[in-house]
Amino acid sequence: MDEKNPNWHHQIKVIDREEITIDGITNLGSYDDQQVVLETDQGMLVLKGEDLNVKQLNLEQGTIIVEGFLKSLEYDDSRGQKKGAGFFGRLLK
Repeated sequence: MDEKNPNWHHQIKVIDREEITIDGITNLGSYDDQQVVLETDQGMLVLKGEDLNVKQLNLEQGTIIVEGFLKSLEYDDSRGQKKGAGFFGRLLK
């Protein structure tokens, strides 16, 4: 586990696509009424929707509550990956 937040677990709770509670966040990147970008211990997470509003944020506990109509949530899996570091990257050097 991460030394910065050793007891955190990443989990997401969505109630009727109108209230989203997320545990295990490490930073709030940016947000507006259509998108919220979060850094979690599992990578970057992007919430998209309508009338999104950050109701509660506690970075010490690693939690956030977002209200609004949720259309999608997506992880950015590129965390920690180096471009060209795989087999084809070494082959094409």
